[in-house]
Amino acid sequence: MKKKIDNYAFIDSQNLNLGVRSQGWHLDWRKFRQYLRDKYNISKAYLFIGHVNGNESLYKFLQEAGYIVIFKPTLELPDGTVKGNVDAELVLHSMIEYKNYDQAIIVSGDGDFHCLIEYLVDKDKLLKILAPTRHYSSLLRKFNQNNYILCIEVLRDSLEQKKTGIRGRSKP
Repeated sequence: MKKKIDNYAFIDSQNLNLGVRSQGWHLDWRKFRQYLRDKYNISKAYLFIGHVNGNESLYKFLQEAGYIVIFKPTLELPDGTVKGNVDAELVLHSMIEYKNYDQAIIVSGDGDFHCLIEYLVDKDKLLKILAPTRHYSSLLRKFNQNNYILCIEVLRDSLEQKKTGIRGRSKP
């Protein structure tokens, strides 16, 4: 009898969201979760996001779509922008869960994850890096020699959020 494959995804939501938006499209988060499940046997998808009061309906939607949402406290900067860097949480949770998954997908093009990715490759625990754009960090380029990197922009046709409703409004 075959052992069930149990892969996990660790998603830098800000990097993913800003990356696809920089290309002029919006990710359909439900379709993306289904893609991870179907293509890579992702049983758990950890989504790391800064917590902002007033976004509770977004967080509920993401949880209903199948993500395990991990919140990072945010800071409002003097210029009004909100900052919530999730890098440490993503690395920590990937290590906390290390013994529970066969392989991991890291969803980010951020070079700050270089040491984590290098460790996972060394332990044969990295399945893929899903980078939002082709303009991912040069620190990650060496991992593409072994075809670890897939740019999400090539999946735009299947993962783009489509307009819905009579007024052309998009889903959250």
